[in-house]
Amino acid sequence: MCATRYLMVSLFASLVAASCLLDFHARAQDTSEASPRPAWHDPNVSEPYKNWLREDVAYIVTDQERVEFRNLVSDKQRDEFILAFWERRNPNPGSAENTFKEVHYRRLAYANQHFAAGVPGWKTDRGRIYIIYGPPNSVESHSGITPPSEIWHYALFEGCSDVALNFTDKNGIGDYVLNDADTQWIRQACRPSLH
Repeated sequence: MCATRYLMVSLFASLVAASCLLDFHARAQDTSEASPRPAWHDPNVSEPYKNWLREDVAYIVTDQERVEFRNLVSDKQRDEFILAFWERRNPNPGSAENTFKEVHYRRLAYANQHFAAGVPGWKTDRGRIYIIYGPPNSVESHSGITPPSEIWHYALFEGCSDVALNFTDKNGIGDYVLNDADTQWIRQACRPSLH
């Protein structure tokens, strides 16, 4: 029962995350000012709500949800939105226990603790992949070479089996970046999930 529940949560998390990954990755790579983020409808929105949207759920919130949340005008509306947001993702709707939310926050905390490299861990490529897809089945660490690298192996990733994702620490500061070929592959693998 527990293994089945974990598998359901993992599969659900992958589906939700895949729909968000392409857009997020494009935004993360875009450093131009050509497409600024929409302003908050309420100019007095407090930092905890901004942080929730910008950090806590950055990889799992849809574009539509992001716009809706920014358009809310009261803390009461924002609190209700957040409750509904997590309930929509609850693998056992109506239950006080939301394993999707619990797993998400555990992954976020792990990423921040283990992948920080001059920036919070959730902002790094390893952090992003870990938060969205969970821990790899195994990791090959190549720290004795220049530049250091890691290969994350997933038995199942976006419907494909035996996937290896390559991260390289090009600057030697612990910021392992997903290589371009793997980034492109993830974009292609996620594309069908967007419809």
